Amino acid sequence: MVWIHRFHFREWPDLPKVIVAFFTAVAMFKYFPTNYVWNLSVDLAIEMGARIGEIEAMCAPLQEAAKAPDVAGTQAFRETWSRMADRLCELAAEDEAAGRTLSAGEKYGRAATYLLTCERLQAHGAPGRLALYRRFLDLFERGVRLAHENCERVSIPYGGQELSALYVRAEGAQGPTPVLVQVNGLDSTKEMKYRVGLPVWLARRGVASLVVDQPGTGEALRLHGMTARHDSEHWASPVVDWLQARADIDPRRIGLEGVSLGGYFCPRAVAFESRFACGVAWGANHDWRDVQKRRLEREGDFPVPHYWAHVCWVWGARDIGEFMRIAESVHLDGILDRIRVPFLVTHGEKDSQIPLKWAHRTYEQLVNSPRRELKVFTEREGGCQHSSFDNSINAGHYIADWVAEVLGGRTR
Repeated sequence: MVWIHRFHFREWPDLPKVIVAFFTAVAMFKYFPTNYVWNLSVDLAIEMGARIGEIEAMCAPLQEAAKAPDVAGTQAFRETWSRMADRLCELAAEDEAAGRTLSAGEKYGRAATYLLTCERLQAHGAPGRLALYRRFLDLFERGVRLAHENCERVSIPYGGQELSALYVRAEGAQGPTPVLVQVNGLDSTKEMKYRVGLPVWLARRGVASLVVDQPGTGEALRLHGMTARHDSEHWASPVVDWLQARADIDPRRIGLEGVSLGGYFCPRAVAFESRFACGVAWGANHDWRDVQKRRLEREGDFPVPHYWAHVCWVWGARDIGEFMRIAESVHLDGILDRIRVPFLVTHGEKDSQIPLKWAHRTYEQLVNSPRRELKVFTEREGGCQHSSFDNSINAGHYIADWVAEVLGGRTR
């Protein structure tokens, strides 16, 4: 098992107790003890359905690479994770040839998860990154189709272009259903959010999901050059238009959830788009401009390697100076009193990226929400790290139950 197996238990008889205490203290699976970014990536892969045996096979050769500079390290990471994806695709092809398409679909889906994990760590413009992303999309779609998952790719008109999204139908519902729109953070994608599980948990509760690659994320950024913007209502309103035109959606029961940096985008959109019936921040992000100032001073953990190049790419900035000027607008002060619908703010007690104080600030400023709630996830229920990436299921179920109660789904 992971790096711990390199110690000899007979030389340190109390080691098992130390291990338990260590993992309890950090509340996050740490394959690479000195590399937060890589650990976060492994955690995310596990949350998306990675198998621990494959994690060990991919990560065991990477101990030294985890200490290397970003370029060399991420290249090594990509090579081992891509090889595992290739192996799974070979096995999936054998399943298909035998007519075992359900098994094939599951393997293609897991291969896609491994490609997305290593693609996410590459620098913008890294050779082969775009091809890697396109292959990931193809494998994800193939896996969903062969496994007959409740997941449909859709396109939403936006400013002469289109936003790509995944639509998951509510289960066991009759007539128009409620829906929760779900948007990304700084470096996540719609497929990542789908695989973590919230759309499935909501579907069982009679609530549909629309998981969107908004500008600055996923396909919008990589394939269409749409960069992020602070006025998230600009792209959120066309999403509502699209949903309200569907016969299977109740136009009065459309909610919005955002994860990580989506904890800024979501409250902002709900404040300026009055047709949203509720909002959820899965990880508060009240004042992202302040977070960037602290990161310049090396405070807090970075979510991805090549961080400053990444944020400049996401926001369409020429350099760090221009990015910092853009970031001055990315805060929620002075606008949350516009929200007059139920709103849930969640945060991990031990979030090492975004301080807990910002969750309290968002909650305190929701003065006109008729049902505001602040839920801080602790070690007791899990999900106490950034946006519950250390253990998302209990936190995700809490969010799903809250949304079902507010939008008229079911919790039993």
